[in-house]
Amino acid sequence: QVQLVESGGGLVQPGGSLRLSCAASYRFYDMAWYRQAPGKQRELVAHISSGGSSNYADSVKGRFTISRDNAKDTVYLQMNSLKPEDTAVYYCNGWLAGKNYWGQGTQVTVSS
Repeated sequence: QVQLVESGGGLVQPGGSLRLSCAASYRFYDMAWYRQAPGKQRELVAHISSGGSSNYADSVKGRFTISRDNAKDTVYLQMNSLKPEDTAVYYCNGWLAGKNYWGQGTQVTVSS
């Protein structure tokens, strides 16, 4: 069964950090993190290719880092200097054999 399982979300104060993990059941090719805030469309946060090249939304550049451990089939999102506007459900996304898959999402809340 093809699965993407996120973990690591939670409540953090502004300026704090969190690391999200996405455990995959297979070796996915390109992978990404998206987020969706209440009342807003889902947006791309960061993307990483199978070779390790990455790109980011302008709103998170310099604060977030996406990485992958192919030995563990896991993708990470290190989030630093978090802001209240980063509050959202964060979703892992991946491509495998021409199909696109989503995780169930993990809530990140940035609040004092």
